Amino acid sequence: MRRPSIFIDRREPLDVKMTPMIDVVFLLLIFFVWTASFHVVEHILPSSVSEMTGGETVRPNDPPPPEADFHDVIVRVLWDNGRVSWRVGDELLSDLAGVESKLARIFQANAEAPVIIDPDNATPLGDVIDVYDLSRRVGFDEVQFAAAEDV
Repeated sequence: MRRPSIFIDRREPLDVKMTPMIDVVFLLLIFFVWTASFHVVEHILPSSVSEMTGGETVRPNDPPPPEADFHDVIVRVLWDNGRVSWRVGDELLSDLAGVESKLARIFQANAEAPVIIDPDNATPLGDVIDVYDLSRRVGFDEVQFAAAEDV
């Protein structure tokens, strides 16, 4: 004689209640969206308020140095008649020492500015690498190369 199975005599279908699970998922979604921070933290915004001490005098008429206007530092490496020259902003320089001093002044005014190296097509690669190494030695963290639009 066979024993009766408990699964054969079951007549009601297995019913999974999805409504409570969906409610829990929506509540979790609302909780995570509500607690997420969408605001920029203020202490990472640039500010010159905390740079002054109480003993300093304020001179509002002093213009900032011209290097402070740089958002992107563009260094053009020019090759003309077998000689290399450099153009940093609007200033044409004939030696790497001049480029280094100009980049150092810009770095003191705006250390987060990216340096963009834009060489001529005929410029030897060694001169371009010299400018890259010089930019990193001065202290710039972000040094990029300009690319032609057809690339």
